[in-house]
Amino acid sequence: MRIFICSDAAVLSHQAGTFVANVVADNPQTVLGLAAGATPLGLYRELGCHHDQGLDFSAVTAFGLDEYFGLPAGHPASFRHGIEEHLAARVDLPPARLHWPDVRPDADVAAACAGYERTIAHAGGIDLQILGIGGNGHIGFNEPGSSLAGRTRLVRLTAATRRANEGNFSSPADMPEAAVTQGIGTILAARRILLLASGANKAAAVAAAVEGPVTAIVPASALQLHPDVTVFLDAAAAADLRRRDEYQAEAEMLRRMGLLR
Repeated sequence: MRIFICSDAAVLSHQAGTFVANVVADNPQTVLGLAAGATPLGLYRELGCHHDQGLDFSAVTAFGLDEYFGLPAGHPASFRHGIEEHLAARVDLPPARLHWPDVRPDADVAAACAGYERTIAHAGGIDLQILGIGGNGHIGFNEPGSSLAGRTRLVRLTAATRRANEGNFSSPADMPEAAVTQGIGTILAARRILLLASGANKAAAVAAAVEGPVTAIVPASALQLHPDVTVFLDAAAAADLRRRDEYQAEAEMLRRMGLLR
């Protein structure tokens, strides 16, 4: 893992935005995996600025990481709505190139999940998967105990995850109990992974994921098994890391060598 510690969330968003913009500039047909949530939204705003400066997203293909089961596509709390509003419309990403799992309540869920995996494979696989991390260490909606080899599937959300997200709904009773998520195996199949974390409430999960053992109890720890993971943290999210000084020294070396892209 390459770990970059930023002074605050604004700097994190700026640096992560530059990172992703460089990926797209190098390969205009990049296949992105997109996470929702507050931290990635800062990144997406930065990508909007890069688009304004001429970065072309018209040939980019994107796949949503996860979505609440049973929500209509236009629901204001759906991840699809958030990505369409804050990224796709902002950078003119063609709607036909933005894919989501089928979460209709009458869908054949197993068949839809298998179909989503086939669609990702047909696109050539994901070049860069963008991730956030939950306070319990989840990535996507892969809750603690998820298989490290799992693929896209329907999952039951834990009480902690529901509490963390229910503020996006008009009442706690409206918060879905389940979601469809790419599995950890699907995530690890991406060629590159970008993990973002901001805030003191993520510090324990970040430390467990980055410096703890690889275990299904901390799903994000599986990222240690991937050969190309870049992590951007703000200072608060990095507070529990034991090797902060070493990570900052490595980042500075990469900058001096012109390898920070």
